Amino acid sequence: MFLTRILFKKAKSKCIMVQMESIVSGHTYNLIRERLAEKAETIRFDPYIQKESVYREKKRIRSM
Repeated sequence: MFLTRILFKKAKSKCIMVQMESIVSGHTYNLIRERLAEKAETIRFDPYIQKESVYREKKRIRSM
């Protein structure tokens, strides 16, 4: 094993995948956003209630 492999840190990814959840019905979908951006909040069509609804970031799923 080389000494240089120990000294280098692993680079962090630039983007992360987050789970978005509807405030009204609980419907969820995945969104990719930048790591340094604020928590996401969007207005999107909700298939459960057949209307547009506000979606908020629920949790982080993985790095991209």
